[in-house]
Amino acid sequence: MHVNIIGGGLAGSEAAYQLLKRGINVKLYEMRPVKMTDAHQTNNLAELVCSNSLRSNDITNAVGLLKHEMQMLDSLIIEAANHASVPAGGSLAVDRINFSKYIEDKLNSFSNLEIIREEVKSIKKDEYTIVATGPLTSSNLFEEIKKLVGNTDLHFFDAIAPIIEKDSIDMNVCYLKNRYDKGEAAYINCPMSKEQYDLFYNELVNANVVVPKDFENNVFEGCMPVEVMAKRGFETLTFGPLKPVGLEREGYDRPYAVVQLRRDDASDSMYNIVGFQTSLTWGEQKRIIGLIPGLEKANILRYGVIHRNTYIESPNVLNIGYQTISQPKTFFAGQISGVEGYVESASSGLYVALQVYSIINKDKLSPLDNETIIGSLANYISTKNKSFVPMNANFGLVKELDFKHKKKERKELYVKRSIEMIEKFKADNYELF
Repeated sequence: MHVNIIGGGLAGSEAAYQLLKRGINVKLYEMRPVKMTDAHQTNNLAELVCSNSLRSNDITNAVGLLKHEMQMLDSLIIEAANHASVPAGGSLAVDRINFSKYIEDKLNSFSNLEIIREEVKSIKKDEYTIVATGPLTSSNLFEEIKKLVGNTDLHFFDAIAPIIEKDSIDMNVCYLKNRYDKGEAAYINCPMSKEQYDLFYNELVNANVVVPKDFENNVFEGCMPVEVMAKRGFETLTFGPLKPVGLEREGYDRPYAVVQLRRDDASDSMYNIVGFQTSLTWGEQKRIIGLIPGLEKANILRYGVIHRNTYIESPNVLNIGYQTISQPKTFFAGQISGVEGYVESASSGLYVALQVYSIINKDKLSPLDNETIIGSLANYISTKNKSFVPMNANFGLVKELDFKHKKKERKELYVKRSIEMIEKFKADNYELF
């Protein structure tokens, strides 16, 4: 008995780990370096192609609770993130290389793993298979997937932020501070006056961009290019990624806007520009970034790029176990299934692995209820929706509380209920653990 996993990203790596440690033989297919994508830079498993942040650690935040649920279920991705963490205030950010290396080393420690470096162009429907190819699925495989699921080609466009060499940042202008002074100061802040922001804004909205076909109508809200966001209004950025609130300095006037940079590696040599995903041409990126106070001489180590993300219309295709309704041995996990974000993708890989193992051992699914974040995401991707789009973890997806409570206590009650449900799930399905 073996399980095929197509894709060595976060979802695929997490799914592999969950099956391997339960004694299941795994064939993990990863097409890099035989065939690269538009966004990947390395051949590493679980490479982070966009931000290096796994977002909030606050357990009363939906993604923070999701990480806690995953930790309770022994998630490799969360374990690796904690191992490779770098200072980021109240968020969990990682050194990309250390993060990937930890995951690869852990997976390679299993003798029941076979990593196959080739592009998969067809799915073996008579073998248990988890398709975790992510949003950058190769065109050959996606044509095969379209035949399998029978739906039209769905996609949206995603963007990546530039990374700056720390030594090229002018710290006589910039300063270290976390918003509202939460935790040890880890963000580099570039303050802007009204006049500086005026110039930056006008140049940004009029800069040259790389525009894929259908780009304007298919931008994902959670990773919107900064220039697209700016065009929604002059002050949009100052209420978004350039918000100055909580970043004031004693003895200085409050900035009109603040550009933040977040540490990107363990050696503290690289910083990414927070919220600065972009589709600007590389020449325009150099010019516009140079207008930010303190970044006039910035050395850009990696330019931002725009790329196409692909996903299937899961409510018409998958059940609550991420199992293909028409082909019961084929499962989907990760962003191609309609979850959005690093943590969400990894959580779906963990969940799908448990469902595959449950079918192998109990001949049935063992779903989690939507009183948990993991379960609520499974419920979202499998529930009919006329306007289905990729979704991040949020409390709007979870089952409402069925008793009277104070609004200010709601999130704490969601947390308490979620933890209880994960513990109950483990007890009720002890043979899975």
